[in-house]
Amino acid sequence: MTLARGISETRFSAGIMPAGDGLILKGLAVPYGKPAQLPGFSEQFAPHALRAACEGQDILALQDHDMGKLLGRTRSGTLALHDQPDGLHFTLSLPDTERGREVYALAKRGDLGGVSVGFSDPADEWQGRENRIIHSARLHEISIISAHPAYGETFVEPRSRPVVDSVDLATVRAREIEILRLQCDFS
Repeated sequence: MTLARGISETRFSAGIMPAGDGLILKGLAVPYGKPAQLPGFSEQFAPHALRAACEGQDILALQDHDMGKLLGRTRSGTLALHDQPDGLHFTLSLPDTERGREVYALAKRGDLGGVSVGFSDPADEWQGRENRIIHSARLHEISIISAHPAYGETFVEPRSRPVVDSVDLATVRAREIEILRLQCDFS
């Protein structure tokens, strides 16, 4: 296992599931055990690799990794992170501002690209030169993004019902297939 210090990395994930009303978003920020194809290699987060993010760190919620577009944070209680067997889930209470209402409206319409994370100090393992497994990392932020993500399993949705602990896997899989179809331009 190698440990790289101080290098900040970002990973993008896809999948927006519109549903409900309100200014609360929920979703999957990082899937565990699901490889993503990055330029030149495959990468995946091991189960509970980001558990420490749920244990008192101040994690930011941003729009498109822009520090000037703060949407919430764990310190204020507007961002909650939940480490579960399938990945790192989140609940985000958006601010009642123009930006917050805009992000919510885009999520409700299904226009957003997904969720991305910014992390550093990964304790990782390389299997050959093509496969990276991240066993732990220091999470700095999650971002609601407009672009195309690397991890197709992530999603964000407006919430109008109580948060549930499980994700509808059939919906996630259908979303993954649609994203792959669009990326590969299969008709």
